[in-house]
Amino acid sequence: MFESLRKHVYNANLLLPKHGLTVLTWGNASGIDRQENVVVIKPSGVSYEEMTAEHMVAVDLISEKAFDSKYTPSSDTSTHIALYKAFPNIGGVVHTHSRWATIFAQAGMSIPTLGTTHADYFYGDIPCTRDLTETEIHNLYEASTGEVIVERFAEIDANSVPAVLVKNHGPFVWGRDVTDAVHNAIVLEEIAFMAWHNMILATDAQRIQQALLDKHYKRKHGPDAYYGQL
Repeated sequence: MFESLRKHVYNANLLLPKHGLTVLTWGNASGIDRQENVVVIKPSGVSYEEMTAEHMVAVDLISEKAFDSKYTPSSDTSTHIALYKAFPNIGGVVHTHSRWATIFAQAGMSIPTLGTTHADYFYGDIPCTRDLTETEIHNLYEASTGEVIVERFAEIDANSVPAVLVKNHGPFVWGRDVTDAVHNAIVLEEIAFMAWHNMILATDAQRIQQALLDKHYKRKHGPDAYYGQL
């Protein structure tokens, strides 16, 4: 069942180490079939070198129960599912511990919108979540992680800022499908790298002008987009 989605999610997971976004078994990618309410996600603790498409685990979106697999899904599955439920337009989610984005997350800092590279993909700062409470940590930790992400986006459009930093943890990124989510994760890591060095070089660095943010984001996104081959 869901062989096409399994293959798509498998290939997306392989892109994470390929692009330097993860090492060892850190990180995971998932995709969703919204007609069937099924999420397919990387198995827990299986190395990228050993993985095959058959390792990908199907999980029911409503019950969060795995099926059609002998493998256990990623420990972050409940976080992915919280995002799918809260953000109906997304088709893929990626979680990594990519170095530069995680540095910001561990510092509890959002990534400011300092330039046009950032503005081409994210319409504003990449937000960082609050601390989890002890109750949230000890009870349904992964689901609580999803909830604090959703809470952080109460006044942010998840479609135009498809990424978040979970404080002391790392980034979660999403997209139209799982491949698009990986693409956004690659961009996120690059802009985190740029922002960190920019803030070291110029401690008083200012955010991009609103007009320039609007121009760069909207020329690639929305009804008036004109970037690329239309």
